[in-house]
Amino acid sequence: MALLRGVWGVLSALGKSGADLCAVCGSRLRSPLSFAYVPRWFSSSLSGFPKKPMTSYVRFSKEQLPIFKAQNPDAKNSELIKKIAELWRELPDSEKKIYEDAYRADWQAYKEERSRIQEQLTPSQIISLEKEIMQKRLKKKALIKKRVKLKTIHENWKNLSNPQKQVYIQLAEDDKVRYYNEMKSWEEQMVEVGRSDLIRRSVKYSAKNDTEES
Repeated sequence: MALLRGVWGVLSALGKSGADLCAVCGSRLRSPLSFAYVPRWFSSSLSGFPKKPMTSYVRFSKEQLPIFKAQNPDAKNSELIKKIAELWRELPDSEKKIYEDAYRADWQAYKEERSRIQEQLTPSQIISLEKEIMQKRLKKKALIKKRVKLKTIHENWKNLSNPQKQVYIQLAEDDKVRYYNEMKSWEEQMVEVGRSDLIRRSVKYSAKNDTEES
């Protein structure tokens, strides 16, 4: 069951209802496995995999957004989506049913096609795919953790007084000078041992000009 749930998660992630909503309203809907990496051997098998059907509301929003944009060209997407949401809430049930019936029909077709492809997966493909999902999930968590840490550092920097910031700015300038001197010394050593190919192009160019001038 765990393997099948993993496969279902990836197959669901391949749908684009969330992406469609992002395009419409600028919001980000994240599936737990929406970032899953699909191996080459697998992506070719799913080249014709159907898109996950849009919900009735998303379909309605996608249809209405161009109309609202034309009527309010200077409005932000977030403002337009609020208006569309209000219109959807006020929509008569008879009109909502049109979108809901379309979604149910698309969902049934999607389920049938998904099941057909799922049955073609071998046990080794399922296991390999779950491993890829887990690796990608761990990388995603690490990236999020790093971003949170950087954001905290940025906030701490903003809260420093100018004299406190100046201390770090001066340390950075000292590091730049030290780096330049160390690089210059290393490049001179590379020239002496006949490894000028390791020297930066700009430095090579300057050295060439110096040679020509002499």
